[in-house]
Amino acid sequence: MTELLSHGESTVKRRSLPVAAALAAAAALLLTACGSEADSSKGADGIAGADQGDKKDSASPTASASGSAKRPAIKLPSDVKNSFETWKTGDEAKDAILADVKERINATDAAITAADPNSEALKFYYRDEALAGAAEWVQGYVDDGKSITGSVRFYNPDLVTVDKDTAALAYCADESKAFDKDRKTSKAEKNAVTKNSYVAYNTRVEKNAQGIWQTTSLLSDRGNAKCTQ
Repeated sequence: MTELLSHGESTVKRRSLPVAAALAAAAALLLTACGSEADSSKGADGIAGADQGDKKDSASPTASASGSAKRPAIKLPSDVKNSFETWKTGDEAKDAILADVKERINATDAAITAADPNSEALKFYYRDEALAGAAEWVQGYVDDGKSITGSVRFYNPDLVTVDKDTAALAYCADESKAFDKDRKTSKAEKNAVTKNSYVAYNTRVEKNAQGIWQTTSLLSDRGNAKCTQ
């Protein structure tokens, strides 16, 4: 079951993005689990790529190079760190998808810390209703006078290539060391580590004309048992 995270929710950290749009359309493509057994759990970001990815990689850019597309510069402040474990499969096409999802995650955090819901990087790595949802999420931080600090561990990505232009990815995030902070005082709002410190994600990505794998839908589920194991 998917959880819609609301701005200002007091029981969990707000780092995780809420469910974007197009849930019904995405349901058939998105993985329902986060873990080596294809199940979604809280806290671990991804599942070891266990899909039969398309070997065609001509349209799958890497994070550092993307054909004709000029990637936006993404810079996180020194107190915000994201680590990505097992996000390389050795398959160039799959790794290009994972690299773009990684940059999407970094772009979201950069937009939050910069208080910029109109970030060009968001527009680069999201599209359609997912872009609207991401911009709204960042705006929520701006309206609340909040930013983020700390580190998040993403691991165990489980990638399924649907076709040469569409893929589904499940992963987990460990947010036990990540916190909201007051933008004026820079004081971190630390909470006790609970099952809700872990988030399972399911996302759908589609490749655009420039070869960028853009996120078109994103689901999150805090406390999912598989990610807490």
